[in-house]
Amino acid sequence: MKRLLLLGGGHAHVHLIREFARQPLGGAQVLLVSPYDRQMYSGMVPGIVAGHYAEDQGAIALSPLARAAGVAFEQTQATALDATRRIVTLADGRVAEYDLLSLDVGGTIRRDAIPGARENALFVRPIESFIRHAQALVELGSRRVLDIVVIGGGAAGVELALALEHRLALGVDGRRRVPQGAERARVALVSGGAGPLAGYPPGVVQRGLAALARRRVTVFREACGAIEAHHVVLASGARLACDAAIVATGADASEWLAGSGLALDDRGFVLTGATLQSASHPEVFAVGDCAARGDVVHPRSGVYAVRAGPPLLENLRLALAGQPLRPHLPQPRTLNLISCGERRAIVSWASIALQGRWAWWWKDRIDRGFIDRYTGRDGAEAMPVREA
Repeated sequence: MKRLLLLGGGHAHVHLIREFARQPLGGAQVLLVSPYDRQMYSGMVPGIVAGHYAEDQGAIALSPLARAAGVAFEQTQATALDATRRIVTLADGRVAEYDLLSLDVGGTIRRDAIPGARENALFVRPIESFIRHAQALVELGSRRVLDIVVIGGGAAGVELALALEHRLALGVDGRRRVPQGAERARVALVSGGAGPLAGYPPGVVQRGLAALARRRVTVFREACGAIEAHHVVLASGARLACDAAIVATGADASEWLAGSGLALDDRGFVLTGATLQSASHPEVFAVGDCAARGDVVHPRSGVYAVRAGPPLLENLRLALAGQPLRPHLPQPRTLNLISCGERRAIVSWASIALQGRWAWWWKDRIDRGFIDRYTGRDGAEAMPVREA
């Protein structure tokens, strides 16, 4: 009996497990290891922060999904990987051995990349922790006006700045607590020199800047130099008053991958090829934000992580059967939907950029549809882990 270890509860692995419930993976024991009992859908996080969704509406419960598929589930995280010995060390010191390993652990944000951030900032990743802190921030904001600085000019930073400004204009119960046009929370976005939404088509950038201006989010087009207890220090030396600094920069690779023995790219992500296999260890697969394709280049986006599910499933089945694997070519264009705090969104497809309440409705329908695909049923067999 082959041992398949799924490390991480990312979007591609959620797809695998659902399909295992429909068509069991013959001849294999499957173990899922994830630090959380649910997987937050990243596309709905700005909507949760803005108050449009409850937490559970944007989460996929992993335990019932795993039980329905006969997949064992361990709620813990990996702290080390020895790809030569095919062993993953878990947080409690136990180890899990594997014949095939699939990595979908997402990315992280390095706590020390910005001086003072570890001690004084909130980090968007891991999402579970951020959601809890965001709710506490909303409760504090119901009692007084806050100065909030979001650091990161990508879609995540823009969406969260808009979502927080919108939510903090409301009470905890979701009702407006200040008159339209009155001072709300003072939200700033530190975007770096390239400005917000750099890399998107000009129409998207223009609409994003208009949304930030409409919601009175102040944009600083420079880097963050340091984060202090009550200030964010910009690269120019300017100091921004700050009750809460939120770091929403791009994903970094998990530090434990550096000692794994796997081939990594220059940023520490697992280097893979067209079949989603590790460039150095063919029994290891990697998708999502922890992986980097060596043959094609595409942005780090949840769209690609979701779309990697079906080809990953097919190649894992083929690998277990000892058959040749099939290449996966990511789509050259993706549909991007950027939420604007209130129930409006920006649609981006190639060079096309549109905006409106209809776009929010469309995004809402897509996001709810994704969550609604996953339900759990009882019954699972355990794949053991042993003492190191």
